Amino acid sequence: MARAAHRCAATALAGLVLLLGACASPLSGPDDTPATSPGPPAAAAPTTTGDAAAPEARGQVLARSARLLVYLPAAGDSLAGMSRRFLGAPDEGWQIAEANGIAAPEAGQPLLVPLQALNPLGVRADRLQLVPILCYHRLGGTASKMSVAPASFEAQMSWLVTNGYRVVRLSDLGEFLAGRKPLPQRSVVLTFDDGYASFHRFAYPVLKRHGLPATLFVYTDFVGAGDALSWAQLQEMRASGLVDVQSHSKSHRNLVERQPAESEARYLANLDAEMRVSRELLQRRLPGLDVRHLAYPFGDADGPVIERARENGYKLAATVVPGGNAFFAAPMMLRRTMIFGDMRLEGFKARLQVERLLERP
Repeated sequence: MARAAHRCAATALAGLVLLLGACASPLSGPDDTPATSPGPPAAAAPTTTGDAAAPEARGQVLARSARLLVYLPAAGDSLAGMSRRFLGAPDEGWQIAEANGIAAPEAGQPLLVPLQALNPLGVRADRLQLVPILCYHRLGGTASKMSVAPASFEAQMSWLVTNGYRVVRLSDLGEFLAGRKPLPQRSVVLTFDDGYASFHRFAYPVLKRHGLPATLFVYTDFVGAGDALSWAQLQEMRASGLVDVQSHSKSHRNLVERQPAESEARYLANLDAEMRVSRELLQRRLPGLDVRHLAYPFGDADGPVIERARENGYKLAATVVPGGNAFFAAPMMLRRTMIFGDMRLEGFKARLQVERLLERP
């Protein structure tokens, strides 16, 4: 049996080396050292995820090109450790897993490590990757369509974690749309609108427990009023590294609707103020924050609104048109799927549009 396992490993290694050799020539070890010598580790980037404590992989580099390498894992190696060593951060191990169709490395079984993204656009022969952005508002309180029960939210987040979904940041989606960053096949973005205090009470503890990042879109006239979050709470959550605070305008007025008494010039000036004042205030009250993302109030936008958003420095903007976002999605008109309080778990699952099947010609 041991001999058979050895033959399987050798066959797999031969196939990987052939694939690697086809991508670059000549084939060599790291830094032009012999192909059997392990290479120097890549510099690790700071991270706040639970993978940060994973020890760096200590196996052997068998061959390397500019795009790929063949690696022989040692006992105790993990995807996070391999990712730290070769990809510069411990949370990119999913790329190694997807390239090899594995859940975890096995000592002595060679693996392909992509040094450059193999599929940055998420396009496969029979399907197209989509990234859904989920939109929540209030949690708890009086039962209503716009308020999700805390127990339901907990169940939804637990289901994502236990079923292979990966919650990514909205900024990661921006990099994906620009063709600079691949995303895991089951990527999801979490967003919360308005800035209700219930986010801090109910959602934030769940996000911390699972290590899930989220974007909180607040309209600045609401901060500190009624049942809204305070500036201190916003600062606390930002400091965790999990919650990114971005703009939902200044007053939450519908940006596409011109008021009866507004002249065209006044309407355009007010549009500019809705975006500029909110962005400037958030950045002043939350030092170090860079506000580049906008959620349109009521999800509504048109040409003048999009133009003013761009002029005020926004790079991504979200609607409430449901569905997932492919690599060609419009950055200033991102699709976003509302999660309602009367939605059962099966309904939640149905809204996770992470791929679109393609018809063969």
